Amino acid sequence: MQISPPLADRGTQARSEAATQRLIALYEQLSPAHLATLDAHYALNAHFRDPFNDVRGVPAIAQIFAHMFATLDQPRFTVTQHIVQGDQAFLGWEFRFRMRRWRPRVEQCIHGATLVRFDAEGRVALHRDYWDAAQELYEKLPVLGGLMRWLRRSASATATRANGDAQRQRV
Repeated sequence: MQISPPLADRGTQARSEAATQRLIALYEQLSPAHLATLDAHYALNAHFRDPFNDVRGVPAIAQIFAHMFATLDQPRFTVTQHIVQGDQAFLGWEFRFRMRRWRPRVEQCIHGATLVRFDAEGRVALHRDYWDAAQELYEKLPVLGGLMRWLRRSASATATRANGDAQRQRV
């Protein structure tokens, strides 16, 4: 279901729709060569935040992507869905890659979402990634993974209920 924006906002909506399509194409074709073109998609002082980074400016954002290409093999994004409303868009995505140092033959997949807000020129002013670093990454690592899985089970409402039922049965 698509909600029509007020008449005054339809220009913003159309600009954001076009910017979102350009952004999806960028992300799905992203390579080290594309990093020099980020200023066509991101505002000069854009704010980028994910579970590991919180930076401002196109050079800092380019450095995040450069680091990704330097430390991972075959990184690629697939945008699985998107919603555009006014000057913002929400993108659901899969990020697939291979780690160079740990299990390099095994493809990893992180599921996440990105909120972007566009400026008046249709460039990204805010890029905020949402994904669960604990479940999507840390749980897959040796040593740390076991601890993270134990913490998740301990904090789970299902585990709490099951433990409570077991304690009541003992009484």
